[in-house]
Amino acid sequence: MALLYRNKGYNFTITSSTAYDQKWMRGRNVYENIDRVVDSVFANYLSRPGVRQPIFTSYCDGRRVTCDGLSQWGSRYLADEGYSAIDIIHYYYGNDMYINTADSIAGVPSSWPGYDLTIGSSGEKVRQMQQQLNRIAQNYPAIPKITVDGIYGPATAQAVKAFQGIFNLPQTGVVDYPTWYSISNIYVGVSRISEPS
Repeated sequence: MALLYRNKGYNFTITSSTAYDQKWMRGRNVYENIDRVVDSVFANYLSRPGVRQPIFTSYCDGRRVTCDGLSQWGSRYLADEGYSAIDIIHYYYGNDMYINTADSIAGVPSSWPGYDLTIGSSGEKVRQMQQQLNRIAQNYPAIPKITVDGIYGPATAQAVKAFQGIFNLPQTGVVDYPTWYSISNIYVGVSRISEPS
């Protein structure tokens, strides 16, 4: 079973094979707060100066399983001692390691605009999101249809809130990073554009 990220604008697939990636188990519990954090930092990766590729890092609990990288309990101990996230990364990987953020990547559908969409926002990204929400509403009629005009008004905010409620996101009416990719994900699913023709 593979987890596909192509619909997020990335040209790679993360598998559940430990030969290539960290193991992902279908049906295992995923905590909502962790899910939200992962969605919000999806474009972040560790790298070193002059190296464009992300650096492979490992993570283990440090008790039942040990590894050369970060450990759950070791990093918790450091955090309790007042270390920041970057201090903990430096402790495990050296002082030249830093957190990098990937540039927006064009894809199918196009990637996160880099800022929250909210009442008063306008432009092509708003129009794209409105079109996607309207397509999703065909399968989820609790989402009200909206005018696709590229202007983020109260009706668009209501449709976003309805979407967020259905898909277990905080009902803010604001299209933040996790909401953008959730809309994108569901849109790909309902429109079936990720399937080979």
